[in-house]
Amino acid sequence: MSNTITPLSEIGLFGLIERYDKIFHKRHETTFKGIENDAAIIKIKDDNLVTAQTMMLEGIHFDLTYFPLKHLGYKAVVSGISDVIASGTKPTHISIALGLSGKMSLEAVDRLMDGVSLACEKYELDLIGFRPSSSLTGLSIAVSAFGFTENIPLSRFGAGENDLICVTGDLGSAFMGLQLLEREKKVMNETSETNPDFGSYDYLLERQLKPEARIGLLSMLKDAGIRPTSMTLIREGLAASLLRLCKASDVGCNIYENKIPIDHTTTALGDEMEINPVVAALNGGEDFEILFTITLDDYRKIEKEGKKLDNVFLTGHITNKTKGYILETNAGEEVPLKARGWGKGEDN
Repeated sequence: MSNTITPLSEIGLFGLIERYDKIFHKRHETTFKGIENDAAIIKIKDDNLVTAQTMMLEGIHFDLTYFPLKHLGYKAVVSGISDVIASGTKPTHISIALGLSGKMSLEAVDRLMDGVSLACEKYELDLIGFRPSSSLTGLSIAVSAFGFTENIPLSRFGAGENDLICVTGDLGSAFMGLQLLEREKKVMNETSETNPDFGSYDYLLERQLKPEARIGLLSMLKDAGIRPTSMTLIREGLAASLLRLCKASDVGCNIYENKIPIDHTTTALGDEMEINPVVAALNGGEDFEILFTITLDDYRKIEKEGKKLDNVFLTGHITNKTKGYILETNAGEEVPLKARGWGKGEDN
């Protein structure tokens, strides 16, 4: 028996997932996709059950000194259902488990669950499980989300050479919203100031504190008659999500700096705080946007029929895996895409 101790930073979050994916084998024919994908996919008679789990921990994923509990409840649901949406499936049910510390009051839990209720109403979800428990380490929120589909669910597996790489919304704004909150918290602690100055960055705060799930993408794709070849959630930044998709599909990629969708407020605050907005888009977190690939034929069909996928942006294309994973900068340089390691802000 070896006494060697390996730091988690050495293997990284995604390395850890890949490690256990090799150890835990599928035992049932009904298991279509497991921990190797954003959401588990289980076949049930004529339908596929799509399910995903997420965990949010106080001090790691949120700070209650500036995070309203109602927003936190809403965000927890969005976080939970977004992986199901990224499998091309409409979520229908959620289950929630809470770890509650002694400092939490009934009224505080009510505010948290008000946010959960608001999200359930907006996204037409049934809460089918609720399990509170005592916690010695602060508030924790675990969400399981479920959905059913007659079709084969989408996954990271399936992108082909020359497919186009698409992303929804804009990237890096949630990360910059977090930087703004942390900056103002620091100022208030150092100066005893009670009124934080968020300037004109309300959009960035909303993206961090109350994000929305991209459920509308599913109906847009259906109306356009398009089935993506692969799809995944952008949770830890574009780079990490794209690399995982490419490795799962056994392909390479080429994306372009000037095609990455970045909101002007992300750029403005980035300039103010000396943070490169492209780095925020590639390696920030909690955007909850969707990354997917489509064939050239489907893209040409959209153009020919004059259809448009609102708030969807082409950022590059899939290549042969021998060409690697490349970001072409505005200066024309080809830079290898890299995802950050454990301890540098990765999420679950």
